[in-house]
Amino acid sequence: MDEATTRLVEQLKSNPAMLQQLMQSRDGQALMQMLTRNDQGAALQKAAQSAVRGNPSQMVQLVNQVMQSPGGAALVERINKAMQK
Repeated sequence: MDEATTRLVEQLKSNPAMLQQLMQSRDGQALMQMLTRNDQGAALQKAAQSAVRGNPSQMVQLVNQVMQSPGGAALVERINKAMQK
């Protein structure tokens, strides 16, 4: 994960309203679809549980997988820019 994405994750962890805004946005919905399309969300749920226990490595891996595609990388970039406003 790049530095901007890491900062975004930290912002979202400390600002539930920002997270809710992201999840209700078109880009947030697209991100959720990308994170859940292969296994109906099982990996995302497991990664989220692991992150809550203090181990974000699975979540980082999921985001990195999304960012491997041009569409995923562009989506994460748009989210980063939108959240910096």
